[in-house]
Amino acid sequence: MSGRRALRPLPPAFYARAADEVARDLLGAVLVSTTGGALVSGRIVETEAYLGPHDPASHAAERIGRTARNAAMFGPPGIAYVYRIYGLHWCLNAVTGEEGYPAAVLIRALEPLDGIEVMRRRRWGADGGAGGVARRPDRELTSGPARLAEALAIDGTLNGHPLQAAPLVLAEGEPVEAAGIEAAPRVGVTRAADWPLRFFIRGNPWVSR
Repeated sequence: MSGRRALRPLPPAFYARAADEVARDLLGAVLVSTTGGALVSGRIVETEAYLGPHDPASHAAERIGRTARNAAMFGPPGIAYVYRIYGLHWCLNAVTGEEGYPAAVLIRALEPLDGIEVMRRRRWGADGGAGGVARRPDRELTSGPARLAEALAIDGTLNGHPLQAAPLVLAEGEPVEAAGIEAAPRVGVTRAADWPLRFFIRGNPWVSR
């Protein structure tokens, strides 16, 4: 990350707030992965908040309670909650609020900063997705939670990992002005689908949809 100021990890106190507040403030922050020895990073451009037991779309909603899958959501603020969807794809969340209160923010999309060639190999193979014809658009690298997890080599081994330490760090970035942030309904949920808890940087091409 040469040529840019040294990045400081966001402290646990940053996450010890309501999930929707943290979701807004994570826009512009930088996610850094050194998994596998490769430096890969991206600026967060889209997030999604899950507020706690009263949120029917949460993995830890009251009707579900604590399970082996969602146990990390009950942990201290500032750790990773990594889960698999459809039995295939990993997704990264930052745990928020007080320990014991299950709330989290899903990281939905990144704007790549470092290691874009590594991202291409991880997502599309040795030829970077060229396939002998036209290269796939880089916008598809990290515009979605499963895509960014694959690009940054995030998997279940990082579930419960403190996000202040390698190999996965959430660091301070350039804050986004309130006027540049939009809120919209969450994606892919059937309960509380109209709650405006998806936040993204207005006009950013890396937003998932």
